[in-house]
Amino acid sequence: MIIRPETPADFPAVEAVNNAAFGEESEAYLIRLIRESDLYVPELSLIAVLDDGTVAGHVMFSLVLLDTAQGEERIFDLAPLAVHPDHQGTGIGDALTRHGLELLEARGEPLVLVEGIPSYYPRFGFERASRHGITPPSPRTPNDAFMVKLLENYEPRFRGAVRYPEAFYLADAVGP
Repeated sequence: MIIRPETPADFPAVEAVNNAAFGEESEAYLIRLIRESDLYVPELSLIAVLDDGTVAGHVMFSLVLLDTAQGEERIFDLAPLAVHPDHQGTGIGDALTRHGLELLEARGEPLVLVEGIPSYYPRFGFERASRHGITPPSPRTPNDAFMVKLLENYEPRFRGAVRYPEAFYLADAVGP
């Protein structure tokens, strides 16, 4: 398996993986909307490609806003992470997430957020964002599902309310 950034030729396979993994099209719609925005960072939308060329997984790290006491900061959010059901439980999601986090560290980013399964993401160092003064963009977001991983360049000034871009609301990707 190799992990690499997606290319436009991969977009249909990425959509298929997300639709299969989530059993609906909202995550694929979110991905399309992010790609059309200035929040898209192509080198941080990663795919896992099996030896036979099959795209088996996808993770996207895109920009969101954090309103801090010093002003607006652009920070990264992990959303979505998807592995095709035929390949779940094989370590693909783990490998995608770890690779993306390494890329964010190498870029010197301060932190990364995720709104996800509270029992899954702590293995990567994610913890409740509220412990660090970071609040979700919506009261619909459960406190235990809104998490942050502090990276090497984190500073305590990264506190405040997160603002998701319009894409997240259009795709109904905020809270349960």
